Amino acid sequence: MGDQPTSYRGLFLKSPHHAALALVTLGGGFIFGAGFPLALVAGVTAYVLGWIYLPDMPIFRNWVDRRGQAVESAAAQAEVAKFVKQRDALIASLTSASRSHYESLAAVCRDIEAASADTPLTPDNPDDDPRLRKLDELMWTFLRLLSIEDSLKEFLETERREDLPGIVKNAEAEVAQLSAEFDALKAKGTSVAVLDPKERLLDSKLERLDVLHKRQERIEQAQSNLELVVSEEERLEQQVKLIRADAIASKNADTLSARIDATVAHLDQTNKWISEMSDFRDMVGEMPDSPKRIGYAAAAPPVMPQAAARPPMRMKVK
Repeated sequence: MGDQPTSYRGLFLKSPHHAALALVTLGGGFIFGAGFPLALVAGVTAYVLGWIYLPDMPIFRNWVDRRGQAVESAAAQAEVAKFVKQRDALIASLTSASRSHYESLAAVCRDIEAASADTPLTPDNPDDDPRLRKLDELMWTFLRLLSIEDSLKEFLETERREDLPGIVKNAEAEVAQLSAEFDALKAKGTSVAVLDPKERLLDSKLERLDVLHKRQERIEQAQSNLELVVSEEERLEQQVKLIRADAIASKNADTLSARIDATVAHLDQTNKWISEMSDFRDMVGEMPDSPKRIGYAAAAPPVMPQAAARPPMRMKVK
């Protein structure tokens, strides 16, 4: 905005500075113009000069810039508040085991914060330490992984209760029997009136079997995804604990920063993989790009238990 003078002039028209200018110059000119005609001319002239020069003066530009920064700051704070609310809801939706897992790693992060206090990058305001903001990012990815793990486990448990392999086996046997009966009837030259119902029944059973096979594929896919999620959780957890070890053992700020940077660098691929999982695209998005700490602990302790808080997950059959 500072590089576009015309924008300052446009803002000047709606500013209190313009109102004050018009009141003092034009208003004063009209008031005193009856007795002193030159006063009206002087007021109009002063107004025109003010209109020309005031929008380019530092006092007005600084006012515009401060106002713009205040608006941007308010918008950023609203975005952060919305994210924190959604993050806390996600924490509350975890199963007891996953929430304990999250809180355990959060405790490790607090150890890192305590150890890094001896080597602050921003002594005047430790909360602005970029290393600690990266811890928030690490914990956000860990939280999403835990939420995905819970959803996948819930889905797999639901499918296991139905004994899908047994259903598929029976459906395959039924289709094989119907297919053999249909072929036998067709070979005998059975009338169309008898063959048509048999063929429609066979087609229906084949379509049902195809859906069952797709459900099997989804189960296999979910199982593979679950194994990957758990592996990513374990990798991230060990990396955070390695950061703690470096923070406690080494009082070198550069060493700690390098370790955190290396850990965060590995998050790109994990976050990309999470975003590509179609069943989890509705999950809360990326963290707001805020210069301040967002944190990773819930604002209020979640209500226990939360087993019923998570809506049943429906895996789409493609």
